[in-house]
Amino acid sequence: MEGEIKAEFTKGGFTLDEEEEILQKCLTFCIQYKLSASDIVANWDLYSINRGLDSVVRSSHMGAFLEQLQNEQVDKVKEKASGLHLYSNDVAMILNGNYGETEAILDTPPDKHTSALQKSSDSAQKTNSIKLTSKKPLEPVTPFGSRKNKFVIQLTLNEHLDMQTIKAEDDDANSEDDIIKRVQPSKECSLVINRSQPEPGCRFMYDRIEDKFNFLENCIKRRATAYVSSGRYDEPVDPSVASQQRIFAVGMICCEEEGRLKEKPILLQSSVEHSGGQRVRLDLQKLNQFSIFPGQVVGVEGHNPSGHCLIASNIINYVPLSAAADEEHPSKRQALDHYLQLKKPSLDTPEVSLIVAAGPFTTSDNLLFQPLNELLAYARRKQPQLLVLLGPFIDSDHPELRKGTIDQTFDEMFRLEILGKLQDYVEYMGSTVHVILMPSVRDANHDYVFPQPAFEIHPADFSNQIKSVSNPGMFCANRVKVACCTVDILKHLSAEEICKIPQGESKQRLTNLAKHVLNQESFYPLYPPSEDVPLDFSLASKALHFSSIPDILILPSDLTHFVKVVAIEDANDGEEQLKCICVNPGRLARGEGGGFFVEINYRGNPDSSNASVIRI
Repeated sequence: MEGEIKAEFTKGGFTLDEEEEILQKCLTFCIQYKLSASDIVANWDLYSINRGLDSVVRSSHMGAFLEQLQNEQVDKVKEKASGLHLYSNDVAMILNGNYGETEAILDTPPDKHTSALQKSSDSAQKTNSIKLTSKKPLEPVTPFGSRKNKFVIQLTLNEHLDMQTIKAEDDDANSEDDIIKRVQPSKECSLVINRSQPEPGCRFMYDRIEDKFNFLENCIKRRATAYVSSGRYDEPVDPSVASQQRIFAVGMICCEEEGRLKEKPILLQSSVEHSGGQRVRLDLQKLNQFSIFPGQVVGVEGHNPSGHCLIASNIINYVPLSAAADEEHPSKRQALDHYLQLKKPSLDTPEVSLIVAAGPFTTSDNLLFQPLNELLAYARRKQPQLLVLLGPFIDSDHPELRKGTIDQTFDEMFRLEILGKLQDYVEYMGSTVHVILMPSVRDANHDYVFPQPAFEIHPADFSNQIKSVSNPGMFCANRVKVACCTVDILKHLSAEEICKIPQGESKQRLTNLAKHVLNQESFYPLYPPSEDVPLDFSLASKALHFSSIPDILILPSDLTHFVKVVAIEDANDGEEQLKCICVNPGRLARGEGGGFFVEINYRGNPDSSNASVIRI
């Protein structure tokens, strides 16, 4: 088994400092906690990401690594004993200090549907007692009403572009006044909902095998057409046919059996048009770097001398955007127009200020929605043109809702606690602001399906400035394209992705996960989907694909919050074709404490914009 462990470390791009000692300790951990070789390396991968370690595995880290494994076992025992799990108490999200690119990332969700809720008192005790690292202990969860500082900046994007960017002062009692010190002049915000599929009241969960087949086939054919239209690649051929010549094929990454790519052979499934849907084994040993996951549609250059294995020499996981656009490919036309606009900006520069927050909007110990009240108070004083709120609003995983002790229906609670407060907000702010609501599959008052229709909000009852979009959805605010999706695709990709990077380079894990969504031009490119995602393929073809790269991509996740400019590069030209601000606002409430939200000031293009992640 030591040989298997060493092979898994090598496969994951790790090198062992003191090989014999490390392998002996890992073997002991596997025996003690009944882990496989791939399990122990996957746990180490997450451990190293959480602490920002390099690719060298050192014996000195084994003690802290063992402590993490022990804590995970304690968590599993508690979950089995109580049968409950509290979604918002994922302790790996509550790290102290600077929130870097690879500093904190959640572990793979262990049992997905099998975990439910844990009582808030138990969860607070668990969060306060666990330490994941010997260097930096976790900060105890502060009850929401006991906070000393209401708003603290955690991370800033392009701070130098705005000399009036707010600063956080940890120990200053007047930090709130320092942060909310500048009231921006109100400007009219033009809002256009670009995507609202599926429609409210649609028929769902009646998808057929034919719908799934058509969805997957269209994904492969769409990508193959884009490669050929770029003029850089020949017509794709059948990768399962033996050939001594170099070939180009387009297909979907998949696993031979149920399981993870790390544990099973990797296959490439081509389209019915080119290969009759045949699968061929994919050999990646000659590649210096790659990043793949199940469901990813890629172009592969290589050769298949035997007819049984395609030996890849290059993987193309993006759509070339530098070719001349035509009427048949609106995505390339829109992308090139966007690129030219960045090079030669017009006098009328697209600008918008917005605040983005994702649910839950109330802490786990009550249903008073105090974090939402604080957020609206902050927005009243900062006066953004747009307030984007992403579900869950009435969280089906909240302990009080699970107990069934409330005396209101879910719809009544949503109208009173959410829409009523937002109505007061827009009346206070005036006609220049808009509020966007997007549901979540965890909203107790809404359809449990993905893609998900928008909330039905009637202008007769509430202000026309409060609008809802489907999940996922896209809209334009002052000609700035914004795309959102409340399903945690970043976390799901993190659990399934395997990658290989050149030695000495940083993983840039969070950036790569967001880039996968952009490169695949899909809000949910993972297939098969996670068990807790009620994906309906009869609705997916119209709702999941986006034809142009948005200016701002919002993907709320349980992983570490971030706001980053992600560049999609064209390898042949060596020139950045498109840039997008990718945002994970975190959760506004986490357990009994406050969470995070994001404030963005977009000015023309991502490089000229600034943003801040703020802890509430």
